[in-house]
Amino acid sequence: MSNAATPEKLRPTRTPAFEKRLAQRYRAERNFKLMGQGAIVFSVAVLIFLLGNMLINGIGGFQRAELAVPINFPESGITGDEVSLTAPSAIQVLELQGLSDVVSFYAEEALGEAGAAQVSRDGWRDVAAALQSDPSLLYRTQTFHLPASSDLAAGLAGEGSPEMQALAAELASEGKLAENWDIGFMTRSDATSPQQVGIWGALKGSILTMLVTLVLAFPIGMFSALYLEEYAPKNRWTDLIEVSINNLAAVPSIIFGLLGLAVFLAIFPNFRSAPLIGGLTLALMTMPVIVISGRNAIKAVPPSIRDGALAIGASPVQVVFHHVLPLALPGMLTGTIIGMARALGETAPLLMIGMRAFVATPPEGFTSPATVLPVQIFLWSDEIDRGFVERTSAAIIVLLLFLLLMNGLAIYLRNKFEKSW
Repeated sequence: MSNAATPEKLRPTRTPAFEKRLAQRYRAERNFKLMGQGAIVFSVAVLIFLLGNMLINGIGGFQRAELAVPINFPESGITGDEVSLTAPSAIQVLELQGLSDVVSFYAEEALGEAGAAQVSRDGWRDVAAALQSDPSLLYRTQTFHLPASSDLAAGLAGEGSPEMQALAAELASEGKLAENWDIGFMTRSDATSPQQVGIWGALKGSILTMLVTLVLAFPIGMFSALYLEEYAPKNRWTDLIEVSINNLAAVPSIIFGLLGLAVFLAIFPNFRSAPLIGGLTLALMTMPVIVISGRNAIKAVPPSIRDGALAIGASPVQVVFHHVLPLALPGMLTGTIIGMARALGETAPLLMIGMRAFVATPPEGFTSPATVLPVQIFLWSDEIDRGFVERTSAAIIVLLLFLLLMNGLAIYLRNKFEKSW
């Protein structure tokens, strides 16, 4: 047996150059981590600033300047009973009895000639609506808080002419003028005065439009994704379809508006600015996103799920609809959430199909003239009257809450159907 010494095993040495490179790598890692944290902090700060700015400006949008006007109905000469005052034609009946003149008389008696002139010309309609909801008001004196004119509201805010500011200060000191919460902002529709506008017409139009979009885009997008991933042959035609779908997902939204203008309005010319046409247009824009996310969700289902189902005797159709689709559904709902959120905030395609019309009454159905929240915000932001600035911010808050509610419901459904394997 040889007694030769075994060569000593060489040990790696940490040279100064190695230590320098190692320190550079650690420093780069720390810098990258700090950059990521900084990006998150910056994003959160921008979001907080945006929401804070909207809340500060929007709180005033949920209020309006109102004048207190007591009306003695037994002495006013206005007559009626519960049946006539609750009928659909009650406002017309009250108008023929001179309710607007009665309101003007008592406004002048309570506020003076200068103050009465600043009561909104449609203020008597608020009195008529109150009589419709409670006919017993005809038998007593009731104080109504009627909307003030835009000029007086500006004077109360410290803007406008010195004369109007002085009048607003005088009425406010007497307790006859104040900023009150405007509950009617959520129940009225568009108007020419910021004191009379409401958001319900646009909100209902958005709800109807989103319903049409969801009913069309989700099932068509889901089944298209299933067909392309599970059944379609792999050839040049399916490759062309895939490329086309990917390109459609990146097409500017206004192009879909032009398509809706050229196709849907040509087929349904009497439904211009209707939620039906708006929903069809937005469904075309949303479907590519649902198809792409749906295909990715189907690809994420492990092949063992399919093999196991086939092994126990399931048919190919049962494999797809009983096993693959339920597991892929949460991913499809994620794509639907993204697509619907994008559709809810779109303005350009809806402007092209005429959903920017002045609509003073809420839509009665899917074929009635309507507008949507983003378009309403766009129209109000273009108004000169400062009162519309606060109303615009309030409408943005309503839009964000509607978006959060819609996304929250979709996320709940996604989590409910989500399965782990």
